[in-house]
Amino acid sequence: MSVHVKNFINVTRLNKPIGFLLLFWPCAWGLSLANYFHKDFNIFLYYMFLFFCGSILMRSAGCIVNDIVDEKIDKKVSRTKTRPIASGSLNKNLAWTYVLVLCSLAFLVLMQFNLLTIYLGVFSMIFAFSYPFMKRFTYWPQLFLGFTFNWGIIMAWAAMTNNITYLPILLYIGAIFWTLGYDTIYGLQDLSDDEVIGVKSTGIKFKKNLKLFVGSCYFVSSILIIFVMTVLELNYLIFFLILFVLSLFYQIKIFNINKASDCLRAFKINNLSGLAVFLAFFLTTYNNQ
Repeated sequence: MSVHVKNFINVTRLNKPIGFLLLFWPCAWGLSLANYFHKDFNIFLYYMFLFFCGSILMRSAGCIVNDIVDEKIDKKVSRTKTRPIASGSLNKNLAWTYVLVLCSLAFLVLMQFNLLTIYLGVFSMIFAFSYPFMKRFTYWPQLFLGFTFNWGIIMAWAAMTNNITYLPILLYIGAIFWTLGYDTIYGLQDLSDDEVIGVKSTGIKFKKNLKLFVGSCYFVSSILIIFVMTVLELNYLIFFLILFVLSLFYQIKIFNINKASDCLRAFKINNLSGLAVFLAFFLTTYNNQ
């Protein structure tokens, strides 16, 4: 494998798919919820493919921008100092070229949707490109990630329905609390380095009550998601809702502020959490076709 290919894979985190999957699952939730009311299974599958491609492209571009912005910080953190930009193995001008190409491809994907979805997608760039700066100014960068990573719920609903109602908004808020919880766990891997550098996070803010904070986030998330699901027939919901809730509280049980590997293991369980919610929506929708 050439150095250029290796650097591209590392800087876009394509070797760590959990990131683009956590961006994709909210899109899949929004599409499935919309398809329950506006039944068009062929369009649903086509849009699933488009949102999956868009998730990979935008997450990859976001990772590069984050590494460019955080170059000096990453050099001081043991987990990130070997990243291509921080280590100097990837030139920043080339990195910006990658961002431009990825965003251009993502825009081509976005153009396949209706005008409302295109506007929403362009608006999301405010979240995507301001997020990397948040840790410098606020203890709530995880909240801004929640705004960013779950915007696909609103876009997906709009793509299927060409409108916005209270249901996708409630689901969006529930997903924000989900992200607020799991990204707090993820950030604990760098807690000691962040405290020395002066970087802010919810992990630092709630250091003395982390399990309570994450548990509260997951509780609010569960309540809102379950509330949205009460409008659907309960054919397949119960089992997957139980799985979703259990996966969240299992994370709370196993993450350990003093052990980075446990925090990463807890964080990765969220792929199962996102899948569980999607299957609840999808199977109920499919059965209702």
